[in-house]
Amino acid sequence: MLYRPLGRTGVRVSCLCLGALNFGTPTPEQESVEIIHRAMDAGINIIDTANFYNLGESERVVGRALHGHGRENVLVATKFHFPMSDHINARGNSRRHLMLAVEDSLRRLGTDWIDLYQIHRPVFDMPQDETLRALDDLVRQGKVRYIGTSTFPAWLVMEGLSLSERYGLARYVTEQPPYNLLDRRIENELLPLARRYDLGLLTWAPLASGVLAGRYSSAVDVPADSRAARVGSYVTDRITPQGIRVGQRLAELAAEHHLTASQLALLWVKEQPGVTAPIIGSRTRAQLEEMLAVADLDLSAELAGALDKLVPPGSAVANFHNNSNWMKMKVNLADIHPGQNSGEQA
Repeated sequence: MLYRPLGRTGVRVSCLCLGALNFGTPTPEQESVEIIHRAMDAGINIIDTANFYNLGESERVVGRALHGHGRENVLVATKFHFPMSDHINARGNSRRHLMLAVEDSLRRLGTDWIDLYQIHRPVFDMPQDETLRALDDLVRQGKVRYIGTSTFPAWLVMEGLSLSERYGLARYVTEQPPYNLLDRRIENELLPLARRYDLGLLTWAPLASGVLAGRYSSAVDVPADSRAARVGSYVTDRITPQGIRVGQRLAELAAEHHLTASQLALLWVKEQPGVTAPIIGSRTRAQLEEMLAVADLDLSAELAGALDKLVPPGSAVANFHNNSNWMKMKVNLADIHPGQNSGEQA
C-alpha cells in the first residue's frame, strides 16, 4: 500500500480511503464490518463517514467494527452539516450545531477523538470564523485532531485558511471535493490552491456514481439495485449521454490494458497530481477487492493522454456538484461530446 502525507500534517494515509456511505444501508452491518476489516488488513488506514449517512447508522457501524480492532491505527474522518432532525437548528455550521453534533458522533463512533472533522457543505449566510473558532475549541479540547471541508468553492477554502492564519485558529488540512473523469472542474482553481497551500484532497465519486463502471445505459433505465434507483435525481441528474459515451470508451481502454472500467476510473483519480486519496465507497466485498488492486498500479503517460482526449483538463461532461448551491453549470451538457472542450463560461 502506498502512503501519502495528509496535507501538511505529519500523518501519512493510504492512497485509497474507505468510504462508509453504504454501511448499514444498503450494505448489512456484518458485511460492512467485514469490508472494514479487509480494508484495514490490506493497509487502508483512513475511513470516511458522516453523521448524515443513514442518519448516524454508518458511524455506529464504523465504531463497532473498530472496537477492539486497532482503532488507534486508523484515522476516522466524519462530517457535520446536514439536518439530523426536523429542528431548525439541528443543521448547518453554527457553533451550537457542531458542538452538539460532535458529541453525538463521538458517542456513535465509540471513541474519545475524531481524527478528521469535516464541514460537509458550506453555508454563505454566516461568518466562517464562527465555525472555525468552534472547531479550534474542539482541537484544543482533544476531541478533534484535524479539521477539513467538503465540496467548498476554492475561494471559501482560501478565506478559511486566511482567517486561521489571522486569528491563530486551527487550519483546514483537507478538502473533499467530487472528482472524476467526467467532472474535472476542480483542476481550474481548487486543485492548484490545494497544491500551493499543502491541502490534502480526499476526493469523492471517483467512479462517477457508477457511470464509469458501466452501470447505466441511460438516466431513465437504471438497475434496480443501483444507487440511482435508491436515491433518484440526486444521482440520475449526473447521468448524461456524453458521460455514458465516455464510460464506454474508458471501458475499451481498460480492457486493452487488462483492467476493469472501475479500476481504470479509480486509477486515473489516484494518480492525478495533488490528490491524496480517492474515496472508495464499496457496497460489497467483491467491489472492495476490485478496488484494492489499484493501490499498487501506476498510470502510464500514454493512457493518461488518451483519457485527457475524452474529457479535456478542467472541463466537464456531467455535473457532480449538483448537490451544492454554489457551482452552476453554464453550458448545455447535451451539446458536449467526448473530446470536445466544455467551453464553460464565467
